[in-house]
Amino acid sequence: MKKMLALFAVLCCAVGAFAQNDAVVRWKTIVGNITVSHNDAVGGINPGTTPWSTVGGRARVNLATGQVSFDVDGLVLNGGNATGTPGPVDQVEGSLICDAGQKDQTIFTTTPVPLNAQGNADFTGTFNTIPGTCTNPLFLIRIGPDLPGANQAWIATGAVRSFGDSH
Repeated sequence: MKKMLALFAVLCCAVGAFAQNDAVVRWKTIVGNITVSHNDAVGGINPGTTPWSTVGGRARVNLATGQVSFDVDGLVLNGGNATGTPGPVDQVEGSLICDAGQKDQTIFTTTPVPLNAQGNADFTGTFNTIPGTCTNPLFLIRIGPDLPGANQAWIATGAVRSFGDSH
C-alpha cells in the first residue's frame, strides 16, 4: 500500500508539473516593427512612427504564475536621422495581449526597463495580475511611459511562438 501511495504521489507531481509547464508561452525571437501604419495596431495599441529593427531577443510568460521575462538585442530605429540608434527612447516595457481584438481582450504590461544606447534591454519579474487563460497570446515591446509623445507605442514583437517549457 505504501508503494502505491508513493507511486500516486510521484504521478500527481509529474502531472502537476506538466500542467504548469503547458501554461508557459515562449517567443523564440523579437523582431522590430518595420511598417508604420495605424493599420498595424495590435489590440488597439498603435505602432511607433518610425520603423525599428532588432538583432534578436526572446520572451517567456508563465500564464499560471504571471512570471515574465524578455530580452531584446539591438532594438534601433531603421529610418530618419537617428537610424541605428534608439533615438530618444531610453526605456521599454513588455506587453502580453490575450485575445487581441476580441471583446474579452486583456493586456498585461511589465514595469519599464532601461534601453541602452545599443538597443539592449532585459526584464525578469511578474505581471501585477496573473493572466490565466490566454488564447492567441501576442507579445509586444513598447516604448516606455517616460516619452509621452510616443503613447507607449509598440516597436517590436515576439515571433516564433511555442507553448510548453521545452526549448
